[in-house]
Amino acid sequence: MTMTLLLIAVAAGVASALMFASISSGALISLVLFYLAPLPLMVAGLGWGPLTALIGAIAACLGLVSIFGFAYAAAFAITVGLPAWWLSRMALLGRPVETPSPETGDIEWYPAGRLLLWIAVFAVLTTLAALLALGTDSASINAMLKRGLMRMMGLANEATTTEDIHRVVDLLVDIAPAAGASIAMMTLTLNLWLSGKIAAMSGRLQRTWPNIHDTELPPMTLAVLSLAIAIGFMGGLFGMIAQIVTAALMTAYALIGLATLHVLTSRSRSRILWRTMVYASIMVFGWPILLMIGLGLTDAIVGLRRRYHARHVQPPTLHT
Repeated sequence: MTMTLLLIAVAAGVASALMFASISSGALISLVLFYLAPLPLMVAGLGWGPLTALIGAIAACLGLVSIFGFAYAAAFAITVGLPAWWLSRMALLGRPVETPSPETGDIEWYPAGRLLLWIAVFAVLTTLAALLALGTDSASINAMLKRGLMRMMGLANEATTTEDIHRVVDLLVDIAPAAGASIAMMTLTLNLWLSGKIAAMSGRLQRTWPNIHDTELPPMTLAVLSLAIAIGFMGGLFGMIAQIVTAALMTAYALIGLATLHVLTSRSRSRILWRTMVYASIMVFGWPILLMIGLGLTDAIVGLRRRYHARHVQPPTLHT
């Protein structure tokens, strides 16, 4: 590795570490920086190779160890460094093809759907690592989550809180692991997309841009989701893990649903209006994301986008 690439790697690692450590300040903007911490490493990985991202992650970990200690650096490695390196590595995987296509050229790149599945894997791992830091069984994890939520809500004295407040806190505790997995899924996806756009705009992206609207998850994902839903009813630690897996995969299918929406409305004159309404309703109300999950699952089962493309394929031009 040349000195220039080494400097780029260290600079990306320092930027990522500072963004990750900014959460300790307690400022509201630090939450945004915290979630965007993988971005510098991913840009370095997609623009200058995954080895650059790996060296940057190691440099960031060394800096965090010296300032905040091993636990802080380990959290960075699991939630930021490892996903940034591995996702940039997988995104740049490709193999030559015998018949080049106009979209991909003479290289078949790693499918975007499998990248999305890897993001789900990391969302599960990071959420599970955070929960296991609180305890080794569901009871202790829930107890720690409840105490933390009570402190955040200014209800340190549980004896003076009403039963209704306890029920609300218990509900938040129940959904916290799944919500954490969904947030991790969305932020990692956003970071990978943004890093790809930045690398492409700078002319450094080392692969062709994928057709995101045709992204498909591997067929076995549905089977894994069904199994996770079934295990989620068991309760206990295994049930909690299954709920985290379910949330991550459901979020992945919500993204597939949004891609399906873009395809199905691609020929509509009011497509911008429809898409804007859907995105705005999701951000304001939240629950319409369930419709996108349903659309994504329907596409996975019956192939809505494939049928749409088949119906609207352009007939071959006849030459006389």
